[in-house]
Amino acid sequence: MLNARMKSLAARILPRFLLARLDPFQEMIEAEVNAAASRVAADQVVLDAGAGEGRHRRYFSRGHYIGLDSGVGDPGWDYSGLDIRGSLEAIPLASGSVDCVLCMVVLEHTPNPRLVLQEFARILKPGGSAFLVIPFLWEEHQAPHDYLRFTRHGACLLLAGLPFRVDLLSPIGGFFWVCARRCVNLLEFFQGGWRWILFVGLAPFFGLLLPLLLYSLDPIDRNKSFSLGFRIRVTKEGE
Repeated sequence: MLNARMKSLAARILPRFLLARLDPFQEMIEAEVNAAASRVAADQVVLDAGAGEGRHRRYFSRGHYIGLDSGVGDPGWDYSGLDIRGSLEAIPLASGSVDCVLCMVVLEHTPNPRLVLQEFARILKPGGSAFLVIPFLWEEHQAPHDYLRFTRHGACLLLAGLPFRVDLLSPIGGFFWVCARRCVNLLEFFQGGWRWILFVGLAPFFGLLLPLLLYSLDPIDRNKSFSLGFRIRVTKEGE
């Protein structure tokens, strides 16, 4: 993706509403985190599975937030604020001890996502919920710890047979969202050395105007067989 300095510069000079329109996938993630936080009561436990630097902690002023991560995804991140450093395939929490699981664009970094979902089912209380965002037509990231992508049918297959009621499985954008993200991806090839000259000329078009146009055209794609990813909400069934 874009050079970290360029992303930081864009965040400083562009208004918040424009940043949201240029990266609606991130806005969707924030909306899912907010939705999860709105359901967590003061005495409940929420596990942020794959918490990274714990940037979602601020949403959970109510309840008991636990940040869990392997701590190997991004060498530039600060994992010192984690509550637990460990594997999602073997979560070190008691069965039926968690009310809500948050898993935002993490499942692709796990070698065995089915086992991860089984662990979610184990630690959740009956009636507890899990909020997940999974990628489909995304670029590789956090290499080499990036293993999988998921179609909607693959997601259903992973969930099959687990004690979950699927409340939501919804695509995040369609063909035009994918094209808009690819426009921004194109700019990463023009970062460094003499290529910055081309970057300056291309950025207003591929980094701003064309993405805004493409994102606005997404309602045309009703089938959404091209998608950046999926939102999933499930509830653990049982007594």
